[in-house]
Amino acid sequence: MDKHPVYLDNAGTTPMMPETIQAWTDAANDSWGNASTTNYYGRIAKQALEDSRHAMAQSINAASDEEIVITSGGTESDNTVIYETARARQKLGKHIITTKFEHEAILRPLEDLAKNEGFDVTYLDVDENGQIDLQQLKDALTDDTILVSIMTVNNEVGSHLPIHEIGEIVKDSNAWFHTDAVQGYGAVPIDVQKDHIDFLSTSAHKINGPKGIGFLYRREGLNLPSLIRGGDQELKRRAGTENVPQAVSFAKAIELHFENDQLQKNADNYWALKKQLVQGLRDHNIDFELNGSFDDHMTPQTMNIWFKGVRADALLTDLDLAGVVAAAGSACTAGSLDPSHVLVAMYGKDSPRVSQSLRISLGMTNSSEDIDRLIAVLADLIPKLKAAR
Repeated sequence: MDKHPVYLDNAGTTPMMPETIQAWTDAANDSWGNASTTNYYGRIAKQALEDSRHAMAQSINAASDEEIVITSGGTESDNTVIYETARARQKLGKHIITTKFEHEAILRPLEDLAKNEGFDVTYLDVDENGQIDLQQLKDALTDDTILVSIMTVNNEVGSHLPIHEIGEIVKDSNAWFHTDAVQGYGAVPIDVQKDHIDFLSTSAHKINGPKGIGFLYRREGLNLPSLIRGGDQELKRRAGTENVPQAVSFAKAIELHFENDQLQKNADNYWALKKQLVQGLRDHNIDFELNGSFDDHMTPQTMNIWFKGVRADALLTDLDLAGVVAAAGSACTAGSLDPSHVLVAMYGKDSPRVSQSLRISLGMTNSSEDIDRLIAVLADLIPKLKAAR
């Protein structure tokens, strides 16, 4: 095996780039003060923090920098919106709408609210392309609906949801619209103003930044209590001493992904690599189908593949031993023996796809040679695994 395995699980996490590591190191050396103090070192840290916040705001076309709340990542951001919207608006209604294949950072808080606090949750269906029926959303909205939470991009199959159309529908209702953009941020264009988004969650480690930091976009005028209670940091919206080196490193990752038309350049490269993979699998007569579509309704970097008759857990293990890192679902549930709730929602619990599918997700460090390596390893392993059944 080569010293460095081929890494194709960028939807799980991405490696930090040299530039983001250097930005973190420089900030740790130069901006180590407490950004909530007014002394000399605090002012330096505060300026670095606010410069980083500006980069975050600009990346999604927020109306002002103050609409950005820096958090520990996607899970905290999602939990904040779900719990605090429910509790702040419950006198207006206790109905929330989401989809059946959201990330657990959405689904589990909603299960908790339904079980323990009497909220009514509607779970929209998803079809075999990983898309919702907009008419079902319209029909589900009532005067009691206080929140609609629908992800931008699904983390397992890569389907890109129609966020603009959803925003257009929700804006004319009493509900607030939240999107978990952890997988979509840095992969597809997002404009919170044009798309009528009220809340949006991100995480830096999905775009080659550090773990442990993200941001929550909160439209101006929509006030929520802080989920994290304590001091008055983040304009009293999120307690805790600000992690300035993390924020600066996140801002550098944003620069790498968003400036100089890099978003489109990455997308073009990922589509080329995905087409190379599909053609290579066909050339080697590997029996497969894609989960979801292979068009503009998918994010450029992620694909989920059903390798017919081959158990995903066995294939993953052998791939890893052969020096290729992939995934069979969300990294947050990779240690679970439960079937993917995403594939169950799309195809039903009895579909063989649920236990025979792999996720391949690309990143800025991947090359055509990586795909050639993957194809060669799959062409060797899959016949052996089928013969061993």
